[in-house]
This record gives sequence, C-alpha cells and structure tokens, in this order.
Amino acid sequence: MVNSLNKPGKRYASLQVLMQIIVTLISAIIVYFNWGQLAAQSALAGGAVSIIPNIVFALKVFKYAGANAAEQVVNSFNKGVKLKMVLTAILFVLCFKFLDLTPLSFFITYSLTMVAPWLTAVVNKF
Repeated sequence: MVNSLNKPGKRYASLQVLMQIIVTLISAIIVYFNWGQLAAQSALAGGAVSIIPNIVFALKVFKYAGANAAEQVVNSFNKGVKLKMVLTAILFVLCFKFLDLTPLSFFITYSLTMVAPWLTAVVNKF
C-alpha cells in the first residue's frame, strides 16, 4: 500500500541521490580529462561508496509513515543509519582491497557526493 504521507520525503530523497549521481559523473569526467582513466574510475568508486548506502538508507527510512506507525518510523530510521554506516565501511574496505585506486580522486569525489544533498535544497527551489 502506497502511503501519501511519505511521498514528499521520498521525492526529496530521490532528488538527493540524483544530485549525488550527477556530481559523481561530472567529477569523473573532469578527472578523466585531467588525470586519466584510473583516476576517473577511482572517482566513480568514491561516488558509489557514498551513493549506495544513501539509497539503502532512503529505502529503509521511507518504509513506514504516519502517526500509527510512529514507532516503526523511528526504528527504521535508527536501523537505516546503522546499516548506512556499516555498508559505507564495508564499501571502503572492498574498494581499497580489490580496486586499484587513485586515493585523491576517490576521496575528493566521495567528499563532493557527501555535500551534494545539501545542494538539493537550493536546486529544489527553482
């Protein structure tokens, strides 16, 4: 059953993820033309480490809505935050263990994608 109470939140979360994807792609393109393919792949990996946990978090958080589900909303938020943190740590480990990375482009793109959701509020006004 679709709950209309959480539609605005889902829409905003979707816009935040879209903003992160756009920032990641722009960063990877800029990095590619300045430092090459390995650095661009590292930038994409850095973006993915930020984007994937945020998608999982949003799916978890917006599972419930409404006054009748208040306790479920709080519980899903708390579980979502914990899951996001664990998933982020796992993705960092996997990236640095199995990928050949350029740390600078990886961390710059990761940092930019962490700031990107803040830009959603500005973009959403227009």
